[in-house]
Amino acid sequence: MLTDFLQAPVMAPWSPFSLHLLLLFLPLLPLTRVHRFSVPNTSFNHLVLAPDQGKLYVGAVNHLFQLSPELKMESVAVTGPVIDSPDCVPFRDLAECPQAQLTDNANQLLLVSSRTQELVACGQVKQGVCEKRRLGDVTQVLYQAEDPGDGQFVAANTLGVTTVGLVVPLPGRDLLLVARGLAGKLSAGVPPLTVRQLAGPQPFSSEGLGRLVVGDFSDYNNSYVGAFSDAHSAYFVFRRRGARAQTEYRSYVARVCLRDVNLYSYVEMPLTCHGQGLIQAAFLTPDTLLGAFSAGTSQAQAALCAFPLADLDRSMEQARRLCYTTGGQGPSGMEEATVEYGVTSRCVTLPPDSPESYPCGDEHTPSPIAGRQPLEAQPLLQLGQSISAVAALQTDGHTIAFLGDTQGQLHKVFLNSSHGQVYHSQQVGPPGSAISPDLLVDSNGDHLYVLTAQQVDRILVAACPQFPNCTTCLQARDPLCGWCILQGRCTRRGECGRAAQPNHWLWSYEDNHCPYIQSLLPAQHPRQEQGQIILSVPRLPTLAMDEYFHCAFGGYNSLAQVEEPHVVCTTPPQDQMPPNPPGSDHVTLPLALMFEDVVLTATTFSFYDCSAVQALEVAAPCRACVSSLWRCHWCPQSSHCIYGEHCPEGEKAVYSAQEVDILVRGPEACPQVEGLASPQLVPVGWESHVTLHIQNLHYFQGLPALYHCWLELPGKLQKLPASLEETSRDSGLIHCQAQQFYPSMSQWELPVPIYVTRGEIQRLDNAGDLHVTLYDCAMGHPDCSHCQAANGSLSCLWCGDGQPACRYGPLCPPGAVEQLCPIPSIDVIEPLTGPPEGGLAITILGSNLGQAFNDVRNAVTVAGQPCNPDPSLYRISARIVCVTSPAPNGTAGPVQVAIKSRPPGISTQNFTYQDPVLLSLNPQWGPQAGGTQLTIHGQYLQTGGNISVFVGDQPCPIQEPVCPEAIICHTMPQTEPGEAVVLIVFGHVERKLLTTPFRYTANPQLVEAEPSVSFRGGGRVIRVRGTGLDVVWQPLLSVWLEDEPKVKALGVQAQDANPRRSCGAPAADPQACIHLESGLLQCSTLCSVNSSSLLLCHSPAVPDGALPKRVFFALDNMQVDFASASGGQGFLYQPNPRLAPLSHEGITHPYHLKPGHVLDVEGEGLNLGISKEEVQVHIGDGECLVKTLTLTHLYCEPPPQAPQPTNGSGTLPQFVVQMGNLRLALGPVQYEAESMMSTFPVEAQLGLGMGAAVLIAAVLLLTLMYRHKSKKALRDYQKVLVQLENLETGVGDQCRKEFTDLMTEMTDLTSDLEASGIPFLDYRTYAERAFFPGHVGCPLQPGLEGLGEEGRSVTVRQGLTQLSNLLNSKLFLLTLIHTLEEQPSFSQRDRCHVASLLSLALHSKLEYLTDIMRTLLGDLAAHYVHKNPKLMLRRTETMVEKLLTNWLSICLYTFLKEVAGEPLYMLFRAIKYQVDKGPVDAVTGKAKRTLNDSHLLREDVEFQPLTLMALVGPEADRAAGNSGVHRVPARVLDTDTITQVKEKVLDQIYKGTPFSQRPSVHSLDLEWRSGLAGHLTLSDEDLTSVTQNHWKRLNTLQHYKVPDGATVVLIPQVHNGGTVSQSLGQTGCPSGENTPMLEDGEEGGVRLWHLVKATEEAEGAKVRRSSLRDRERERSRAKAIPEIYLTRLLSMKGTLQKFVDDTFQAILSMNRPVPIAVKYLFDFLDELAEKHGIEDPETLHIWKTNSLLLRFWVNVLKNPQLIFDVQVSDNEDAILAVIAQTFIDSCMVSEHKVGRDSPVNKLLYAREIPRYKQMVEKYYADIRQSSPASYQEMNSALAELSGNYSSAPHCLEALRELYNHIHRYYDQIISALEEDPVAQKMQLACRLQQVAALVEYKVTDL
Repeated sequence: MLTDFLQAPVMAPWSPFSLHLLLLFLPLLPLTRVHRFSVPNTSFNHLVLAPDQGKLYVGAVNHLFQLSPELKMESVAVTGPVIDSPDCVPFRDLAECPQAQLTDNANQLLLVSSRTQELVACGQVKQGVCEKRRLGDVTQVLYQAEDPGDGQFVAANTLGVTTVGLVVPLPGRDLLLVARGLAGKLSAGVPPLTVRQLAGPQPFSSEGLGRLVVGDFSDYNNSYVGAFSDAHSAYFVFRRRGARAQTEYRSYVARVCLRDVNLYSYVEMPLTCHGQGLIQAAFLTPDTLLGAFSAGTSQAQAALCAFPLADLDRSMEQARRLCYTTGGQGPSGMEEATVEYGVTSRCVTLPPDSPESYPCGDEHTPSPIAGRQPLEAQPLLQLGQSISAVAALQTDGHTIAFLGDTQGQLHKVFLNSSHGQVYHSQQVGPPGSAISPDLLVDSNGDHLYVLTAQQVDRILVAACPQFPNCTTCLQARDPLCGWCILQGRCTRRGECGRAAQPNHWLWSYEDNHCPYIQSLLPAQHPRQEQGQIILSVPRLPTLAMDEYFHCAFGGYNSLAQVEEPHVVCTTPPQDQMPPNPPGSDHVTLPLALMFEDVVLTATTFSFYDCSAVQALEVAAPCRACVSSLWRCHWCPQSSHCIYGEHCPEGEKAVYSAQEVDILVRGPEACPQVEGLASPQLVPVGWESHVTLHIQNLHYFQGLPALYHCWLELPGKLQKLPASLEETSRDSGLIHCQAQQFYPSMSQWELPVPIYVTRGEIQRLDNAGDLHVTLYDCAMGHPDCSHCQAANGSLSCLWCGDGQPACRYGPLCPPGAVEQLCPIPSIDVIEPLTGPPEGGLAITILGSNLGQAFNDVRNAVTVAGQPCNPDPSLYRISARIVCVTSPAPNGTAGPVQVAIKSRPPGISTQNFTYQDPVLLSLNPQWGPQAGGTQLTIHGQYLQTGGNISVFVGDQPCPIQEPVCPEAIICHTMPQTEPGEAVVLIVFGHVERKLLTTPFRYTANPQLVEAEPSVSFRGGGRVIRVRGTGLDVVWQPLLSVWLEDEPKVKALGVQAQDANPRRSCGAPAADPQACIHLESGLLQCSTLCSVNSSSLLLCHSPAVPDGALPKRVFFALDNMQVDFASASGGQGFLYQPNPRLAPLSHEGITHPYHLKPGHVLDVEGEGLNLGISKEEVQVHIGDGECLVKTLTLTHLYCEPPPQAPQPTNGSGTLPQFVVQMGNLRLALGPVQYEAESMMSTFPVEAQLGLGMGAAVLIAAVLLLTLMYRHKSKKALRDYQKVLVQLENLETGVGDQCRKEFTDLMTEMTDLTSDLEASGIPFLDYRTYAERAFFPGHVGCPLQPGLEGLGEEGRSVTVRQGLTQLSNLLNSKLFLLTLIHTLEEQPSFSQRDRCHVASLLSLALHSKLEYLTDIMRTLLGDLAAHYVHKNPKLMLRRTETMVEKLLTNWLSICLYTFLKEVAGEPLYMLFRAIKYQVDKGPVDAVTGKAKRTLNDSHLLREDVEFQPLTLMALVGPEADRAAGNSGVHRVPARVLDTDTITQVKEKVLDQIYKGTPFSQRPSVHSLDLEWRSGLAGHLTLSDEDLTSVTQNHWKRLNTLQHYKVPDGATVVLIPQVHNGGTVSQSLGQTGCPSGENTPMLEDGEEGGVRLWHLVKATEEAEGAKVRRSSLRDRERERSRAKAIPEIYLTRLLSMKGTLQKFVDDTFQAILSMNRPVPIAVKYLFDFLDELAEKHGIEDPETLHIWKTNSLLLRFWVNVLKNPQLIFDVQVSDNEDAILAVIAQTFIDSCMVSEHKVGRDSPVNKLLYAREIPRYKQMVEKYYADIRQSSPASYQEMNSALAELSGNYSSAPHCLEALRELYNHIHRYYDQIISALEEDPVAQKMQLACRLQQVAALVEYKVTDL
């Protein structure tokens, strides 16, 4: 039972009341902003709040975060990962715990010590030791145990085992109370509850303090839920087994005194929540313990119970008393208290006053005490989700509980005395993410902090301001919110100033209603006079004496007089009211009761205007006046509607119908015209009288007046004099003067309104709709039958006089009336054909077709057969619809209609009975999606008028018109493929085409569409591949575009997508562009079906300026997006290319072409939307063969002879470029003859030549050399490109075949890699190779061995540790670097070595190393700015450049492994595979397959591929038939040497194994096993080797005649009877490298050769002995590579192209976030450029290229062994060098040009380099535009990287070698430190001297 603070208020039924207009007067309040903190890829564990500062602290995996109250991060500390193992105590040396590994450090305990301003954080690692940090800055560690003992193991070191704790403030010191569950074996001895020091020499130690002693912790297995405290006690809530050896768990709460440091006062008590499970979460309010228990059969639900603290303490005191005084026995003799946890202590019998004497126990009192009687509570609330967190808040006399569940939802609960009510739930964390038990309310009670594993959220405890009005405020049922009436807003009680006074603060849990106006008196008011109205407003709040309410009528305010509960308001005067709205007789104003500017309640109030009522109702002003909503009266004599009760001058009034006390009232009392007394029908052209009834004339007695009748004829108002005939005292007749009417009429009847006026303007009311109807017999009766069928009351007759017509009877002369009508006239019959079965409805149109249906019932025949008329469709005289009877096929004849006994009317048209026949259909199949245009051929298909087509059960809509021999329709979608019968319905007659059913096929599938780009001009051929494409009737390629106004101005009109055709006309092609109803523009082209698997489409032309929205294929009814067909590649429209005229003088001037020259056309964007092969160039009627197409140039080879001009193009042939639809004429071309015979006279020629000779000689002398060279270079460049194009085209097929084979191999490799993974080097090896490239063996001498005695080793170690500390001084380190670099003897090699040693020594402090590097880079930039900025970072000449290289290697290791490593490894494997497929000379190293011409094997060597079966297994070298042996196929060549075969076999056997773990090829022999022939060991050289003329040939498989499929096995080599070791794992440092085979191979004058004999001219080793002339000849021969060899290079290049592209793309792509280090570096370079005023973008480009791409990525490209555990052969290295050079060329700013003298390696990638250059530029631009890398983000990333490399094993060695360099220049360094005044203050020189003394083991006085 809860205490009195939970007393429930009186509840009342909820009565919602809404005042909608209140929203008009309230400002819109914005929703409260949500504050959230999260860190990607970081899991949060704990959250604590520092109450005095409001700061929050988040304990997370590997981090501690310090947050502001608004959740802004203020600082972050990195706590992991660390090298650790739960099976080891904290260690210093890794050798003490070999199983240790990098372990994440989750936070297990987080507490705040407010007194000492310390944060206590205990992690999972190192057996749960703790550390203290400064509250103001968590990065500052105040205490961290260097060598923690087991007494300092605090938290559980196992995830999932909870640790809870409290900081206990005692006088003079703080203690720590910690409770934890059972954890790992090493900490199993730590008690579940301990008291620990928080200060002193051994913080966190439990030495000398209390601990909960447990016999065997695992017998109880406590699992703690929470720890809480009040002023005197600490409480721990937990679950454990009920007793020793029991399996059932129970819920408990334990209590200890806060001042009890020995835990003598420990008492625990079971808790039960009636009928529920175990406790899951808890919270302690000042006097209640709230507990959330699991509930439901699956324990997935929850129940909330409340345990009053007084009851809890009472029960514990009772248990303590019983255990102290009665041995634990209760009054009934049963055991109610005991000593638990298997200790020797027992309940005792002490004096009765012992509990009071020892309230917190003592040494002699029993402990720990456990009560046996549980404290039970009834559930306050049950929820459908499991609860993981509880918090509560007591405010304003209410208790609010906050429950967080395991699905991330937060529930707010209002707790009453006996139950709880959830009044709000919201999703806080991600769905499925449990809310942490650390659910915190801030010290003000305003905000709630919610923690989940991914985020921290700050939520308002009560978001009262979000409710904009009183109704929503009270409906929210938030117990913390109420409506503050005088403030006009939803507030908490404390925010409402007069909340304690009645009716000032309304609470939704009381019987309160929002203020409302109960009644208004009067309900309306006339606008002409000012008055008062009374508002009834219940429960108005009382005001102070000087305060008042006021009423607001719109913008008019008046003071309100309050007489509870009434409020009197004064209405505004008429001049301050707005006018009535048009068409209204009143104005409605908002009426608000206000306090100051706050609206209390509001409604609307109407002010009426009686005169407006009269003006709005002209036809019956009196009736409208007295029947209106308002109290208006009518003055009949003066015709006024008034609001008063009296008419002027005693005039008698007609009173409002609302005057219930007056007998004569309402509209019936008005003087009014009741209706017509004469006939309503009035004939046109005949003089007629109109008489009307009038009543209530007594208002006009004694007042004679004139009367008039008024008729509202079309276009005019006709006034007729009238007379009054009084038939009684109160009624009479009005006689209107007789009149003939001739109105203009469009129909035969015309209603004409009529009314009466008394006098000139006084209009009498019409009681209803009063009108006469004028009619004209001639209208609507065009023939005799119509006339005679007219209503008899009209007196219409058919008059035959003059022109026959229908007339009013008296107007027709007596002899002209015709009694009989003419015979029927038939004008139209539709349709003219029908099926023989009959049943067809025929429509007959004409005149005199009867006067009634009975006249034609049996009067119609069709082709002599009866036709039955349909009465529902018959129209008098004009139409008959009848149904035909059956007749033989071919019957034909007219239609006859015979009326009565008169002669029949006969049609001029004949009706024919014909039998429609279906013959065939085309096509006979189509996709099930429908849309196929189906043509059904037959005879007499145009039968009947209502024709429908069905294919199966689906309708097939017909395309009009229906032709006699063909019907065209379009199929509808079908659910599944199959055959369907075609059915045509002619009226009610069916015809089926049974011989040829239509077959629905599966829908076509598109699997490939390319290319995916086009110019806007369109016309590019798009090849679409798929299946079932030949079933599509009309395949289209369409594009939807967003139209712009300038595009619409082009005149593209909306057109019918299916225009009507005529019979026999061919089908029209779809329009190019049409406007759709959606407003989009659709442009389409028709595709041609090449086969069932290929469509050829042309890209549609699209207008400039229109934005493409969707490109798709329309396959009949199917629409397939281009991206879906192309595998995700969207279609792109590029701007149309622009080409410059050939002649620089303009397009009209001819271009002079010399025969044999290549034409160069300049332009822009030439290859953006088309390829070289698709471009057609014509000169006249001849073709100019396109050789090269780049972004800005088109090169074509013109015809050797001048072509003829095409028709109409002039005398010279035009140069025309055709790119798809684009046809670009660039001007005429004039061929220049080689030697032209002049017709000029010889004498004149000689004279002119002599005169010009001097001028020509002078000009030519100056210009010829330059022009000759430049033109020759240009021509050479063009021809080289053309030749390269031709060569690449020639090897295209070979490339495709090679590429297919390679992709198959790569697919197999990919599946292998899924199992084994890419063989990345571990980080340590990677770093060593990156820091010390080319270093043979270990880069650092291991250990400090050789120093002598152990003491010296310790001293040296101390000295190196001090050197490490000294390096942390930025001034010392910068001075050291600058001093070393100033020394002349300090070589470049030394600089790189020292920089790498520093990188190792400072690896654990990467933030510091980065700062040093930034400083040095700034100095370097300042140095180069004054020289040549473009030279900066070009080489590695200073230590900072090597530091930058190492820094990038560290920062990009993760990027290498996750992104770039895979494509780079695939490139390496593709190179290796391709090289191994061709012969490789083992002596010269040259190969048939290479990219490097210097390694090209130029001779044609015949070879055959073989597949050897290698035996693998533990017994492979003994028995091939052993069950443990399996065969591995290995691809080799018969020309391979035995060593090459062994390498390839090892590659296959160990293809998933890193190279370092494989056996050496030199430790194994290859044995050939040939069945009965036995075993043969093969080797490169043996007695069988062939030796001729001092040349010995290495043995090959061909030499041994090893056949395809032969079985081989690798066996250990045997030398001198022993077996060579073949250990797979090599540890330590290698002793050296394998010595490659000597090229000369000279042994006693014998030279080795493999595939070709190395001649002196070809061998580099011999060239040095040749003459200069020989070497020049060799270079010339190397340049002139025959095409046969160049094709090999091109073939290799084409095959590897995809892998090169993939690698470059991975390096230069921004598809993934750029590594933060790259962004950080580039931003820093941008800052340097801005600082030094460098605006040249080329310089910045060079800096970035030199710092990243050339410094790091080129090195990685050339040396994959830096990151992979692989062996790179010379051939692979040569190929990688070419690719790396291509990458370098792509990074250069200068234009890449090649010529005939260019190296072949540069020619290979001449076409690709411009594209790669664009990639580099885009990469730089994208990085610059990306969001900047913040200092905090970079430092956080560097902190994580610092832990990736455990530098301890090599740190001392690096420091030792670094000291050797310091020792070398010791004096200079000491001098530099002593000269610096700051260094002097820091005693840096002295500290270095101490280091020297220790390291050199010298006695020193320092």
